[in-house]
Amino acid sequence: MKTTPNLVRALLAPLAISLLIVSATGCKGDKKGGTSDNTTEALPAEALNRFDADSAYSYIAQQVAFGTRIPNTPTHKACGEWIAGKLKEFGLEVVLQQANVSTHKGATLPITNIIGRLNPAAERRILLLAHWDTRPTADNDPDPSRKGEPILGADDAASGVGVLLEIARQLADRNSTLGVDFLFVDAEDMGVSENEDSWCLGSTYWSKHPHVEHYRAEFGILLDMVGAHDAKFRWEFFSKTHAPSIVSSLWDKAASLGFGHYFIQADGAALTDDHKPIIDNLAIPTIDIVNYDPARSNGFGAHWHTHADNMEVIDKEVVKAVGETLMAYLEDRENERK
Repeated sequence: MKTTPNLVRALLAPLAISLLIVSATGCKGDKKGGTSDNTTEALPAEALNRFDADSAYSYIAQQVAFGTRIPNTPTHKACGEWIAGKLKEFGLEVVLQQANVSTHKGATLPITNIIGRLNPAAERRILLLAHWDTRPTADNDPDPSRKGEPILGADDAASGVGVLLEIARQLADRNSTLGVDFLFVDAEDMGVSENEDSWCLGSTYWSKHPHVEHYRAEFGILLDMVGAHDAKFRWEFFSKTHAPSIVSSLWDKAASLGFGHYFIQADGAALTDDHKPIIDNLAIPTIDIVNYDPARSNGFGAHWHTHADNMEVIDKEVVKAVGETLMAYLEDRENERK
């Protein structure tokens, strides 16, 4: 993913955006960051045993154990089969969407989007997504001799996949009545900074050819880089603009659970990420939970697009914060429907 020129628009339009905040006390501008006074040392009883961070961590580690997951490689295929197998093991209906897309170099690239459907007969749907491919180059690595090598991508993007797999397992085990589509998109990280359309190839394809004709979801939540030490999840600009109430309620939920030091209620950045084509092509209000702090030199953290993005960067407490918050948010949505 990358920051976009729309960040300039985010910085020049504080008054317009503030109107959204008045109506929904939430929203954003770049990619996460900020401050909060909602930190607590002990979690409320309601937060306990909702999400198994050890299980999610193991799912992250198992993806990394396959090696790099560059589209159309043997390790990528093996990991995709494993993800689909886990979804089937949990009892979800699985759809494999295979397609050919064009890279920024003009090459044809076979990709696979993986969809796990919980309660597929339910008409009201929620979309949860993450990308499952890894970057083919370590373009930000401090060692120039290794910039051309692919990265393991423990945080980017195994962390989001690991959290969503655990959520799928938990919801299925609890016989949740929610209609949820778990979308694992391919080829997000094949892009180059000078070409905004070179990113998010799998989600762009899916948003134009969804697995169900005339697909609709009430809202979508994207997880991207949600497992690293010292993560800061700020309000992403397009999330805040197109889904302010989702941003507001989810960040408030995180604060109520004692995770306000991770979920910072302040603007981040405008990001080209997998939620953007879903907003643009399907008009589904979709938010991006992503580690971004404008105080950092590149916003995303020192491990971003480097060989330091391995299991050493993963923090179970961050994984737990994201998983607990999302599970609690989904439980609230289910209770509202009863």
